[in-house]
Amino acid sequence: MSISRRSFLLTAAAAATAALPAGTAGAASPPGDVVGKVTTGYQGWFACRGDGAPIDLWWHWARQADRAPSIDNSAIKSWPDHREYARTYGTDFPPLGDGRLAHLFSSHDRQTVDVHMRWMQQHGIHTAALQRFNPFGAEGPTRDAVTGHVRAAAEAAGRKFYIMYDVSDWLQMRTQITQDWAEKMSAHTASSAYARQNGKPVVGIWGFGFNDPQRPFSPQECQEVVDWFKNRGCYVMGGVPTWWRTETGDSRPGFANVYRSFHMLSPWLVGRIGTAAGADDFYARATVPDLAECTRLGIDYQPCTLPGDLQEGQRAHGDFMWRQFYNHARAGVSSTYISMFDEYNEGNQIAKTAESAAHVPAGSGIRALDEDGVACSSDYYLRLTNDGGRMLRGELPVTATRPTPTRI
Repeated sequence: MSISRRSFLLTAAAAATAALPAGTAGAASPPGDVVGKVTTGYQGWFACRGDGAPIDLWWHWARQADRAPSIDNSAIKSWPDHREYARTYGTDFPPLGDGRLAHLFSSHDRQTVDVHMRWMQQHGIHTAALQRFNPFGAEGPTRDAVTGHVRAAAEAAGRKFYIMYDVSDWLQMRTQITQDWAEKMSAHTASSAYARQNGKPVVGIWGFGFNDPQRPFSPQECQEVVDWFKNRGCYVMGGVPTWWRTETGDSRPGFANVYRSFHMLSPWLVGRIGTAAGADDFYARATVPDLAECTRLGIDYQPCTLPGDLQEGQRAHGDFMWRQFYNHARAGVSSTYISMFDEYNEGNQIAKTAESAAHVPAGSGIRALDEDGVACSSDYYLRLTNDGGRMLRGELPVTATRPTPTRI
């Protein structure tokens, strides 16, 4: 059988990186608060009626947010384990399988964020990328308050955080994103907990170049924004389309220069893979050539790592996530972006999650961590993330065999 030039190049690139120990390749910059570290996306976007949040809604818990969440009015796919929160808020879901009332947490409640930052500290997650969607509407005051909680909690827990703008559906993004940074968010860089890389405060921008109507911005508009942040001394991380390098698939054409102007690139992966075989395909078609391109250009590279959609049965009790860690490590990747910490809406969360039917509202159909018959403790994906990060840093041997027990 003949070998195509494409197959030859992928094989050669893989061979070139295979001999490198974990953590030694794929970083143009020295270790900092994002390079050589595990970063996790942090939504921080949950609110409840009665929590004092300005939005005064069941924000991101319920489809119809002025009504309490219930089986028929739910915006989530996974149920959080709420046993460690000092305060939670009652819902209209039925009681849990073990008889406890079905309560949920609020991100506007400072103690909730304290709990989350403590979990990050305990499980080797160095940095939280706080997601910031358009703050000029009704959500803005609540997002501002949560940002203050994240700052204080990160300072207390010895974690780092940075602002990551998501430009989805933000039609006035071009002028408002710079206004928001100049007038509000840049003040947080004074915090000892604000992430820095190469001596510069980190800012993330997610969504430039995606081939969909939610992000219709021109290459020129996007380039102006990247340049604006760089000219103000920021280290700019770009959450870019999966196929940024070839400008195919989920990427619009014409963005090559925009992508290559970021200090760090993190191609999006949620919804692209859901099996170990898919992870291997992504390793060959994206990770290895992406890393080679970033190394050639002097750009830092931070691919996503996904736990998988729990409700869709993708997790394979951690084997799916570990396969991605292994692929990153054997490629020589030094940094990863966990997608996400608290994304209970999409079922991609690593934060503590219901272990079994005893911890899920009865009759809700929400799957628990034992959905495939393997019992997993609620903190399992936090522990798995810790071990994956250790492997990327060379503290554990590179192995395809998951070392993390599902229960301790």
